[in-house]
Parts: sequence; C-alpha cells; structure tokens
Amino acid sequence: MPPKPDHMTERGPAYVWLARSRALVSAVLAIVFAAAGIGFLAFLSQLREAEARPDRKADGIVVLTGGSSRVSDAVELLAAGYGKRLLISGVHPASAASDISRALPENQSFIRCCVDLDHSAQNTQGNAEQARLWARERGFRSVIVVTSNYHMPRAIVEFSHAMPDVVLIPYAVVGEKWRDEPWWANGTTMRLVLSEYFKYVAAEVRVRLAALGLDFGPELSEPPASVLSHRPATAQVN
Repeated sequence: MPPKPDHMTERGPAYVWLARSRALVSAVLAIVFAAAGIGFLAFLSQLREAEARPDRKADGIVVLTGGSSRVSDAVELLAAGYGKRLLISGVHPASAASDISRALPENQSFIRCCVDLDHSAQNTQGNAEQARLWARERGFRSVIVVTSNYHMPRAIVEFSHAMPDVVLIPYAVVGEKWRDEPWWANGTTMRLVLSEYFKYVAAEVRVRLAALGLDFGPELSEPPASVLSHRPATAQVN
C-alpha cells in the first residue's frame, strides 16, 4: 500500500485542521446543550405548582383564553375585588358576554358590569398588545395577568415588552393534570411543557432583538388565524 500524502498524516496541516474543527464543533455543541439544559431548569423554576391569590390588588385584570378554568378564575378575582375591570383576551369571534354569563351564572352581575371582551388577539403577542391598548384607554397602571402556569413565563415576557410602564402581577392557573402528577410522568403534559419552553425561548429572543431595533413582527411559534377559525365558543390560542 502506498504511503499517505504528508498532508493527510497526523502531522499534516489538513489532519490538524480537521481535528481542530471537530474539537470546536464538539465544544460548541456542548455549550449549546448545557445552555439549553440550564435554560430549561430556569424555565421550570418559574412554573407554580399550586395556585396562590395575588398579594395585592390591581387596577385591572387580564385573562388569556386557551386553558382550563382561566376565565372562571379571573372572574372570581374580579368578584373578590382584585381589580376594577376584567379583560378577556382572545375570545372567539362568535362568542359574546352572554355566553360567558351562562357558563358562570353565579357571577353574571360582574360579567355584565365589569367585563370587556377582546376578539382580535390571535396569539400571546396579540394578547399583550390588546391589553396595552385596554390599560391605556382605562388609565390603568397595574394589571393582574391570568393564564396557565406553563404559559405564564412567555406571557410575562410579551406583556413586559408591550407595556413596560405597567406593573404586572402574575396569577398562574394550575390545571388538574399538573396537580395530579408530575409533568414528566404524563406524555401529553411533558410535550406541552417542552413545546412551551421553545416558544418561551423564541419570545425572549424576539423581544431582545426588538430592543435592538430588529423587529420580526408576529410570533412565529403560534398558529395563524385560519387554523383557529374552526374553534367554537371560547378561543384556545395559547
């Protein structure tokens, strides 16, 4: 067998370049995976495992449709005097306040007097924008944000970006599945958490780029309106 050219031997420049390239790629991948792991742990640390009433009242309450008992919990906060008015953001175009009243008959009086509906928001970014307009119109300086615990980190990112001058008070709704067993023990819940983590990272990146003047427009992580149009009654967009 003829000897290898010198540039392909262990002392050749091509071999050295290839070895260094492999080492660099391995190092970069290790850093990426480590950062993703640390980021995921930080994300999990933000998820409440039990519901807790806000430690203060606010001018208004905003609930993002899409998860079990979000609206009912928000109406209960309104009835308990935690806010002056409630905005339900992301309501299906075909739904009206009367539909919500029928679903929550014990709080009909509060729904008739103090609830506003937003039919235009199609994703979390839209929820934040509509909440900003609503708070500005009402002169509200503090808002309780109601959404599911797994969705709260991304919601706060979007709301903080849309309305930096408004105090945000999170109220995380904890679903039955989350209370009954650990998130990693249920395949559906695990997929939901992982999916939400990637959406959260995408929102963080987009918001930070926007702060640098690089605005990429609507969220790319959520479905367009055409995908949502078949959903009846209450929209589930988050």
